[in-house]
Amino acid sequence: MSSNETPRGPVDSSRVPRYAGPATFARLPRLDEVGRADVAVVGVPFDSGVSFRPGARFGGNAIREASRLLRPYNPAQDASPFALAQVADAGDIAANPFDINEAVETVEAAADELLGTGARLMTLGGDHTIALPLLRSVAKRHGPVALLHFDAHLDTWDTYFGAEYTHGTPFRRAVEEGILDTSALSHVGTRGPLYGRKDLDDDEKMGFGIVTSADVMRRGVDEVADQLRQRIGDRPLYISIDIDVLDPAHAPGTGTPEAGGMTSRELLEILRGLASCNLVSADVVEVAPAYDHAEITSVAASHTAYELTTIMSRQIAHARKETEAK
Repeated sequence: MSSNETPRGPVDSSRVPRYAGPATFARLPRLDEVGRADVAVVGVPFDSGVSFRPGARFGGNAIREASRLLRPYNPAQDASPFALAQVADAGDIAANPFDINEAVETVEAAADELLGTGARLMTLGGDHTIALPLLRSVAKRHGPVALLHFDAHLDTWDTYFGAEYTHGTPFRRAVEEGILDTSALSHVGTRGPLYGRKDLDDDEKMGFGIVTSADVMRRGVDEVADQLRQRIGDRPLYISIDIDVLDPAHAPGTGTPEAGGMTSRELLEILRGLASCNLVSADVVEVAPAYDHAEITSVAASHTAYELTTIMSRQIAHARKETEAK
């Protein structure tokens, strides 16, 4: 797509009520309706890797339903993301719920196919197990990537019940496989009890820095965003967001809630502060709507995905203009 082509945007909610019609993300066209996308929003309805409450397999569609209220202009970033780049809903990746290894392979292969078209991915989970195959696929195109991991938990444990692939292990596997740039790794929003001090020691050895939810509260979002930008630099960046990074008051609909989390306002403001980073793909995971109330969690997740999509769309449009100016 050149800068002269007009992307196909969402259904006009001033003409068609928001509650009418299919619930694609932000009421955007399906990928098969536009043929190609700069940003592909894709769901992964998989939660066989959870260690406590199941239900995140329904998260993607809950986020899509909540996203009906999103509007095409983002004043916080002064951008109309769906006019800057073609964003489309690519549907779901159907992963085997009875075989985690096969599911991981399926997600990786499907991500390879989408990324192979030149699209960036905005993935709606699903549990955090899916971050590993997504990172594998992104690293094939960009090499080892910087990672910002927003989560109440570290997700760098070794195994659960002897299983290597779970929602608590993806980032240890990613470090072991060499697909992360270990000079630019950060957890954000972590809190709560751990199994022991060794959890933190192992995490530090892998290269992760930690910004706890208490750090965000004490230091403020601007200082935290600045620190993260400096750590990332101009490296290709992947952002993975477990919705339980938010306090249960802001995200009750999740599988492993922890008290003392960030507010949705803090999360959105930190993401907006990362707009200059080279965001190559992202995910929002662990929305479990069965535990939600009045779509609180799904609304927070939909706005989170919207900010991430806006960042990617702005960067795509900027890169396109620079290329055409040469």
